[in-house]
Amino acid sequence: MELLSTRGLPEIGRAAAWGEIYATRMSQCEFTPGDKSRFDAELRIDQLGPVKLARLTVDKCSVERKRSHIVRNAPRLFNFLLQAEGESIFYHCGKESRLQAGDFVLCDTGLPHYFSTNDHSVTVMVRVPDGILRDYLPTPEQFCGQHLGRATGLTGAVAAMVRELSGGLDGLLEPGCDERVARYLLEMISMSYTMGVPTVEEATALAWQRRKDVIQHIEDNLRDPELSPASIAAGLRLSPRYLRTVFAPGGEKMSAYILRRRLEECARQMCNPAWHAHTLTEIAFSWGFNSAAHFTRTFHEKFGMAPREYRRAGSVRAA
Repeated sequence: MELLSTRGLPEIGRAAAWGEIYATRMSQCEFTPGDKSRFDAELRIDQLGPVKLARLTVDKCSVERKRSHIVRNAPRLFNFLLQAEGESIFYHCGKESRLQAGDFVLCDTGLPHYFSTNDHSVTVMVRVPDGILRDYLPTPEQFCGQHLGRATGLTGAVAAMVRELSGGLDGLLEPGCDERVARYLLEMISMSYTMGVPTVEEATALAWQRRKDVIQHIEDNLRDPELSPASIAAGLRLSPRYLRTVFAPGGEKMSAYILRRRLEECARQMCNPAWHAHTLTEIAFSWGFNSAAHFTRTFHEKFGMAPREYRRAGSVRAA
């Protein structure tokens, strides 16, 4: 077992220093504290056979893994995230998951993601190498970013098991038992997902991998105002017809996906104190919009209020 914390780190630059420590044990990402004058965090890591169990405790903050943090051709890893205590919002693969204690979400560490909590939070990560996970979930791409509620199927039992294991394995298991327990845990998690999350039966592993590639291309180019299904097809060297087929399992048209993701990123940035000096139009145009009127209308349709009202409400929540 390994235990790391912010204790002893200087107050000034503590979140950045913690991010550097976290990167050496987990993944490179950026920590932004909700309270600039105070930030505490703790990371407890155990190894269970091929599975890493990491229990992250943080104060109010956001954690973002950007495209710039991701190393191309690095070993692919997946994280099952259990919200053990508190509440959070997790953005990944174009999906938003609002997590409460006992809920799960699956994350591909090779893709950008964003985690935000408004209060004290404890998250347990079950980190699994790609090759091992596919023995239990052959197409994990279709589950990434998908919320799995604590009341669904076996989720409650799995959450209890993960909490117990993350509390410390020293003296808990007899020598040689960790591999068996890891297999049992992965079986339980995979059963929870296949029982609790709708799947598309005809979707093959190759099709879901292709869809992941399309989503990654969209996320990488979301700020480009010329991004469209035609430009995506050209960029990935796919026919428009095949592109539509690959994207269809998600149940959302590609143009609608692009618009939704741009609006979500605008909404997130509008509530970020670091962007308070920027106008709403600047934020909108930085995410690929080229018409302030179109941005305002579509934003109101999605969020039920004008961008200015949303920013004002976000400032109040942050305070």
